[in-house]
Amino acid sequence: MEVFRLTRAKYAETLSGKGASLFGNRWNRKGVEMIYTSASRALAMAEVLVHLSLNQVPGDYKMICIDIPNSIKFKTVSTKALPSSWHKFPHGSNTQSIGDEFIMTNKFCVLKVPSAVVYGDYNYLINPYHENFQKIRIKSIADFPIDERLKA
Repeated sequence: MEVFRLTRAKYAETLSGKGASLFGNRWNRKGVEMIYTSASRALAMAEVLVHLSLNQVPGDYKMICIDIPNSIKFKTVSTKALPSSWHKFPHGSNTQSIGDEFIMTNKFCVLKVPSAVVYGDYNYLINPYHENFQKIRIKSIADFPIDERLKA
């Protein structure tokens, strides 16, 4: 399975989860490392741009294509299993608890979660501590300039 991650150039070469742990996000509390990826390039872009002012988007973004071998099993979080406010901004601790448990129990290497930005699409959270993590590889890293029309 291919998943995608849009990130600044200086972070593109490694998959660590350290960035997510600095501040905490929808699916993790501060101090919990996990790698956020998306099912498509478009979703990866949407997940990043929702947090930025479009006229101030840096020009050094890279799109990382990541290969998760089919032999790696993942767990899926159903939208139906989440509280009705799971997708609201700012996010609550209910989704963070789910992600933190995913990392702490270490049963799965990947957690499939619904996107709060694009209804019906999915993100894939990667556990950098799982024994299968070393099987996950960066396939490619490419420049990813944001179309100027989005910045207008």
